[in-house]
Amino acid sequence: MLRCRLLFLLAVLVLGAAACSDDDGGGDGSAAATTTALPAASSTTSGPTATTGPAPATAVEARVYFTRDSTVATAGRRVTPPAVAQGAVEALLAGPTEAEAALGLTSPIPAGTELRRISVADGLATVDLSGSFLDQGGPDVALRVAQVVHTLTQFPTVDRVTIQVEGVPAPTVGPDATPVVEVGRGAFEDQAPAVLVESPTPGATVTSPVRVTGTANTFEASVGYEVRSADGTVLDEGFTTATSGTGTRGTFELTTSALPEGEAVLAAFQVSAEDGSRIDVYEVAITVG
Repeated sequence: MLRCRLLFLLAVLVLGAAACSDDDGGGDGSAAATTTALPAASSTTSGPTATTGPAPATAVEARVYFTRDSTVATAGRRVTPPAVAQGAVEALLAGPTEAEAALGLTSPIPAGTELRRISVADGLATVDLSGSFLDQGGPDVALRVAQVVHTLTQFPTVDRVTIQVEGVPAPTVGPDATPVVEVGRGAFEDQAPAVLVESPTPGATVTSPVRVTGTANTFEASVGYEVRSADGTVLDEGFTTATSGTGTRGTFELTTSALPEGEAVLAAFQVSAEDGSRIDVYEVAITVG
């Protein structure tokens, strides 16, 4: 019996010593391994980046279509997914910035026009605007509709647009009976310039060489371009061919040669078949970074 008691007391002393060793952090056992793992595990659930839902979306580049010389003209904006169509229309309704206005961009959409609802399904964007969209109606109504249609059809999921005003569907709007039901860009060729540079947008900072994209309806689909420095020095020039022309609008794309850093003006145009002069010139002020 005495022998059993001595063995019991010895076991208690050994276990107590082991526990003290673990509390001091001096051992290599499982308790120490668990302790070092806790900070790494807790770091995934603390701080501003830890959420139970999806990570915050990053804003993406988009365009809005204001006007210049009574035709649509592009401007750049950043919108947040997934509501990129909504963000682009809201930016359009907000109008040009002061810097864009200084570059000649305007918007005939009346101030105070609000986006009531928007939905996109099967390639059709349905937009419901407030009644002020039709204020001071006139020839500008068709241009306003063209702005909305161009802004929405930049997205690959949209090829047609239907516009409602105060929730009321109507086949046309304005005194000129501008169509607004399932219309695409082709319905507003009169409101588009012969040459339209869509990227880069005015005031953009770009890297060299510069990739240029746009649409054109020119003779034999020919599109000329020129890049000038702030002092007027020609930095690059040439020609490209759109996918179609001579009465049908096509798309074009080109890449400039290497350009020096600084402010520059990109001009795209067509050449007159009568006298060889530049006509339908579309200019974009850029900064080469």
